[in-house]
Amino acid sequence: MSRKDQILELLQDSPEDSFLHFALAKEYENEGKPIQAQQAYQWILDHTPDYVGAYYHLAHLYWDQLQDKPAARQTIEAGILVAQRINDPHAASELKSALMNLNLED
Repeated sequence: MSRKDQILELLQDSPEDSFLHFALAKEYENEGKPIQAQQAYQWILDHTPDYVGAYYHLAHLYWDQLQDKPAARQTIEAGILVAQRINDPHAASELKSALMNLNLED
């Protein structure tokens, strides 16, 4: 059984587990399936908006694989606001750095 299949099986028992959705998103990325990865990350943001790491990874997916810089920028900016609200300066700093790098490419 593949790692993705194991995650999907675990999700049947725990469909609201954001970490499992995150793991699934990473598996989809590794398989070269960015649309499925985007959907898994978006599920996290829709159901667990304080899962700040998902903003960073989704933004990079938009930026690197889907070539959608406006969506990447919007995701990073939303993540910065969440990181500030939940008082996670490390995540806020990483997201601000990602935004700066994205802006340098324009």
